[in-house]
Amino acid sequence: MKKIVIFLGNEVLLGMLITVLSVFTALASYQGALADGNQNDAEIKGMQALNDGNAEYLTENQNISQDYNYYDNWYINQDTNPEAADYYQFNFSQQLQDAIARDPDVVWDDQYYTDMAVTSSEFFSTSESEFILATNWNERGDHLQLVLTIMAIGLAFAGWASINKEESNLRGFFSLFSIITLVIGLIYYFATPIVAG
Repeated sequence: MKKIVIFLGNEVLLGMLITVLSVFTALASYQGALADGNQNDAEIKGMQALNDGNAEYLTENQNISQDYNYYDNWYINQDTNPEAADYYQFNFSQQLQDAIARDPDVVWDDQYYTDMAVTSSEFFSTSESEFILATNWNERGDHLQLVLTIMAIGLAFAGWASINKEESNLRGFFSLFSIITLVIGLIYYFATPIVAG
């Protein structure tokens, strides 16, 4: 037992513990800051894509309303005023023309609305992807914050061990707790989720 206390109170061991704990504390802090920055970037990109998607959605709805208007006026005028009907038909959107080509009896099919909403759907999809990425970076940052806390506690234990006399049982006690926190911290550090992209 005495040999274990002497080993745990060894100056070289304490020096190594302080060094390793300091390095991993700094590393977890740095990587946590990077994760927070990446989370922020992803959230900003997600919000931009969401705002652009909302703007495009409104534009697409206006274009659909315009198609309704042109189609109704074309339909009303096709027999009585062919010249006016041609004008309205000329202004049909490409999506409306494609829908009529698919089936003139079912103009307003699901494909028409899907085609009209391509741009907003892309923005919404991008926004969702960015928000998922931000959540993943947040999870990584939280995990690294836990590692940082564990390593800092271990560093405090090593500090308390170093201020006690070499033959003191408290020195070995604090040194042992420092080793335990280092091991726990390393386990959490290597289990930190990796974010792809």
